Amino acid sequence: MTTTTTYPNTQLLVDNVWCDPAAGKSIAVMNPSTGTEVGRVAHAEKVDLDRALAAAQKGFNTWRNMTAIERSDIMRKAAGILRERAEKIATYTTIEQGKPLGEAKVEVASSAQIIEWFAEESRRVYGRIVPPRTMTTTAMVLKEPVGVVAAFTPWNFPMNQVVRKVSAALATGCSIIVKAPEETPASPAELIRAFVDAGLPPGVVQLVFGDPAHISSYLIPHPIVRKITFTGSTPVGKMLAAMAGQHMKRATMELGGHAPVIVAEDADIMLAVKSAGAAKFRNAGQVCIAPTRFLVANKIKGEFTEAFVKMSEALKVGDGLTQGTQMGPLANARRLDAMAKVVADAHAKGAKVISGGDRIGSAGNFFTPTVVTDVPLDASLFNDEPFGPIAGIRGFDTIEEAIAESNRLAFGLSAYAFTRSLKTSHQLSHGIESGMVWINQPAVAVPEMPFGGVKDSGYGSEGGPEALEAYLNTKTVSIANV
Repeated sequence: MTTTTTYPNTQLLVDNVWCDPAAGKSIAVMNPSTGTEVGRVAHAEKVDLDRALAAAQKGFNTWRNMTAIERSDIMRKAAGILRERAEKIATYTTIEQGKPLGEAKVEVASSAQIIEWFAEESRRVYGRIVPPRTMTTTAMVLKEPVGVVAAFTPWNFPMNQVVRKVSAALATGCSIIVKAPEETPASPAELIRAFVDAGLPPGVVQLVFGDPAHISSYLIPHPIVRKITFTGSTPVGKMLAAMAGQHMKRATMELGGHAPVIVAEDADIMLAVKSAGAAKFRNAGQVCIAPTRFLVANKIKGEFTEAFVKMSEALKVGDGLTQGTQMGPLANARRLDAMAKVVADAHAKGAKVISGGDRIGSAGNFFTPTVVTDVPLDASLFNDEPFGPIAGIRGFDTIEEAIAESNRLAFGLSAYAFTRSLKTSHQLSHGIESGMVWINQPAVAVPEMPFGGVKDSGYGSEGGPEALEAYLNTKTVSIANV
């Protein structure tokens, strides 16, 4: 059975008004399962960005002067509206991005949870009273919103990546301009609509689409914008971080990853296959925290590989709206070419492609779940983030060897490990250079825990209380009683 729905054209949101861009320009939105155009998205130009900036400044002046309880109540109401509209929004996500409808529904549900957690955390943005040096002085530390935020988000999780940034900004009293992905515009627009319909004051959130380079190069240097937050590739993140640095703008960067999976000799093999396998092929591997480099103890490598291949070959690949689909298409045709190059490079350098490795059909962007073994360290698969449904497997003899390989690359976003040993768990926890480590489980990216990387995978957090700090200025106030 296939679910059908009408996909909308997506407008800009400026000052709580949904509107077309001044020049009337729009961009086609393609369904990755069919390769056909399903709608249009507004393309903002400089005049539209100027309107968004002015509205955001006005919205900030309003929002920052509301109480934390007032802001929290509006956010909680938005989460409720999002849940009421979950089925429609998830369908939009699948149409524009390709992931199975079940995954899209999870993304909507988790987005509502993120809003609610930040809504509650907004009530706990505390300063402090400091014991003074003299009894005639009052010493205080105040936490104040940094100002207008510019957020840039990717297409692989069109709601999840927006909601983390919007929720942290709103919780701290900031206003925000979101440059959402042109490939997947409808679902983030519905997220923002929930906030507007919940009673968010005009100007607190703006939504724009258009040429990414043009928008970022205009918003980041602009004096109204005081903070940047970006999720995307490491090369682009470095350019935006450099631009932010030139203008002394605070920045949070959640960048690319190349997650190792260490499967120790004493691991529960079926748990490792089930957990890491599901994470590997979720969203067709187009996940920044997806497992990619499988480092398996040589004594169990054959058994693990056999089970992993069996699991991957049993996956049902198809249109995400079709009941029973477990893996959808890649988001665009460029990803098909990228996957073919990764597989060809690994094969040319001596790796064995033992399952998959090919495009499926000629319509849409479907690629087989792929398993490559005995991957040499100079292969692209073990050096460059594949961002697709390709798992590379390589053996190791000691845990120290596996940790060294995990840390060899400049990436440090996420890592996984499987072992029954508490000693090995501690060794891995402290030895792996990564912002997030999950042991004996798939990724659990809950809002109350920090979410972010180290090294070339970025800096700052988009989860936990730590996420709020980047949106706050710290002010020292000392008052002498006269």
